[in-house]
Amino acid sequence: MTMDPMSTIEKHESQVRSYVRSFPTVFEKARGSWMYDVDGNAYLDFFAGASVINYGHNHPELKKVLLEYLQGDNITHSLDMASVARAQFLDTFHRVILEPRGMDYKVQFPGPTGTNAVESALKIARKVTGREKIMSFTSAFHGMTLGSLSVTGNAFKRQGAGLPLTHSDSMPYCNYFGPEHDTIEYIERMLEDSGSGMDLPAAAIVETVQAEGGVNVAEWDWLQGLERLCRKYDMLLIVDDIQTGNGRCGKFFSFEEAGIKPDIITVSKSLSGYGLPLSLSLVKPEYDIWEPGEHNGTFRGFNPAMVTAGKAMELFWSDDRLENDIARRTRMMENFLKGLAAKYPEAQGSQRGRGMMQAIEFENEELAGKISQVAFRHKLIIETAGPSDQVLKLLPPLTTDDADLQKGLDIIEKSLVIAMQELGISKQAASE
Repeated sequence: MTMDPMSTIEKHESQVRSYVRSFPTVFEKARGSWMYDVDGNAYLDFFAGASVINYGHNHPELKKVLLEYLQGDNITHSLDMASVARAQFLDTFHRVILEPRGMDYKVQFPGPTGTNAVESALKIARKVTGREKIMSFTSAFHGMTLGSLSVTGNAFKRQGAGLPLTHSDSMPYCNYFGPEHDTIEYIERMLEDSGSGMDLPAAAIVETVQAEGGVNVAEWDWLQGLERLCRKYDMLLIVDDIQTGNGRCGKFFSFEEAGIKPDIITVSKSLSGYGLPLSLSLVKPEYDIWEPGEHNGTFRGFNPAMVTAGKAMELFWSDDRLENDIARRTRMMENFLKGLAAKYPEAQGSQRGRGMMQAIEFENEELAGKISQVAFRHKLIIETAGPSDQVLKLLPPLTTDDADLQKGLDIIEKSLVIAMQELGISKQAASE
């Protein structure tokens, strides 16, 4: 009897599955910016595995080095024992990424996923300072393990913990009260006032763009102000660059243009370049005070991911070609979304984003989800974000060629028109 993949998944897999509900087909193959289901239908990918596939699916040069490595019976799993692949990756990462940017960090392999990196960052900050509290921000998302959830703002995600999430204080993110209010001033007032009820935190953890929180963008001077507070009050600054890094926001690290120097940086998602799990915690040398084995994990030595990661560094970040391509495609996306908002005022949409993480937020909280549904019918994969899923988020692979990028943008416009019709949104309704 021939197995029906979707029925098998529905029968045996947990109800917790999510994306399969938004994109209800069975995918089989992928190449570049395209995914293909079992019936041969081609879907343009504006999701990129939540920014895991920044360099496209199955990039041929990354696939080549991976297959050569596996065919050579090279080490796959090594915990944190020494391996050639590990040493080569560390050398490449230092030479191609850190050294040209004047960055000096120790590299920790905390485990395979982003939340592993966040957990290790929180632990080392507490160990360094001897303090327990962590400053986090409204609408933040840092992962699904308990420490990461404690600094995450989303109520639905937090409730899944099933117990109180403590040892953190949530502060207002940039423009949380609107552009006329400087939340850095608010935070400093809380820190300096002994009657505020706020304990001095060990660290502040921040995303430069809150991707899952609705593509909320921190201004450069706000990030600089946060760094100033961290220095003034002896707190460590942790930048969670898991979804915003690896070129997603234009530069390899999303904070480069702000000129800040985080004490700890978490990196994951597209780090391996191929969709293989790999994450890093980058720690300033003076704070690398772990005892051997004090933080570990079974899969912190996944060598195939280090092989493709090193090749991705050489291939995409040894010169400025990709960075220039990202800048051009960013302008295409920004101009399109601003034009879309102006062309369809009844949609009440506003553009936001940085680099190739672009978005449009709608006043009608149903509209973004409906656009995503309609777009899927037209063979475009695109997700939503924000506390009420009111934001349509564009995350195409950074290597998407201009023709495919424009094709996807055209589908978004078509889907917006159809979605408004299906929801009964009109110019008259918008004015009422």
